[in-house]
Amino acid sequence: MKILVTGGTGFIGSHTVVELQDKGFEVVIVDNLSNSIFEVLDKITTISGKRPLFENFNLVDPAATADFFNRHSDLKAVIHFAAFKAVGESVQFPLLYYRNNIGSLVNILQGMTDHAITDIVFSSSCTVYGQPDQLPVKEDAPIQKANSPYGNTKQISEEIITDLSNSANIRAILLRYFNPIGAHESALIGELPLGVPNNLMPYITQTAIGKREFLRVWGNDYNTPDGTPIRDYIHVVDLAKAHVVAMERMIGNKMKKNVEMFNLATGNGSSVMEVIQSFERTSGLKLDYRILERRLGDIEKVWADTTFANEELGWKAERTLDDMTRSAWNWEKALANK
Repeated sequence: MKILVTGGTGFIGSHTVVELQDKGFEVVIVDNLSNSIFEVLDKITTISGKRPLFENFNLVDPAATADFFNRHSDLKAVIHFAAFKAVGESVQFPLLYYRNNIGSLVNILQGMTDHAITDIVFSSSCTVYGQPDQLPVKEDAPIQKANSPYGNTKQISEEIITDLSNSANIRAILLRYFNPIGAHESALIGELPLGVPNNLMPYITQTAIGKREFLRVWGNDYNTPDGTPIRDYIHVVDLAKAHVVAMERMIGNKMKKNVEMFNLATGNGSSVMEVIQSFERTSGLKLDYRILERRLGDIEKVWADTTFANEELGWKAERTLDDMTRSAWNWEKALANK
């Protein structure tokens, strides 16, 4: 089967392409390299032994997207990762996020409907829950007002997909990620943000390797045991494997309804300080960190109830927090050696 993976040279996308190719899928990547590099294709090829097809253009461009679908009319399904994803940046530049994240999705869905492509796995986020009333959060939890434009783009995207499924032959699995970190065991691919990282883990590793002067911890006055925000961190390889499971569920016609949603997480919440402590434990280093004021758009605490994904999807996260921080550090060291 030929699968379109948008954002396939990015952090989660590249790991998912590796897992898809290992399962025998033919992959074509579309990525405009706005937050990734072309050399990732070489690394994917080294790991999996097969080079995916690649096209470099912006999916926000409706003409370019339509042309792509015209030339790849044999596509069977789509996994859509391509999106801007920094919470703080989305607060600063909301129009940038709405134009990119919503515009690209609409163009992809138009291409799918024009060419009778029925199946899409959508890269959603736990930010759709806002600050949940109850923890751990389940898939049927009430959707709260988003805390950031980024979170709102994910809410809107889920609504668009659901609306389309009611009027067209579209099936969708919405995968609500919590906080992916870590890197492939080969240390050939991992999280490589261009510029200053917005996410915790690459900021930790870049501080430890000497690229950053110190680690910024955004607030220690939250209502949590150590005052720092709590998230449900998941290893990126566990996350990537879930996309293959979701795709196989679709093509095997095992879906119970046209739109399904699953939490992808470990079910365990870890604070920012606990992640720092894990990194110090697995790396043997001490981090220089500074406590700063809270960052706009951040929620206090969230972690998942993963029962539905474990039982219905047949998937379970296997790697520990120490596995995540250790693999991220091995990836950062490999980059430094290169």
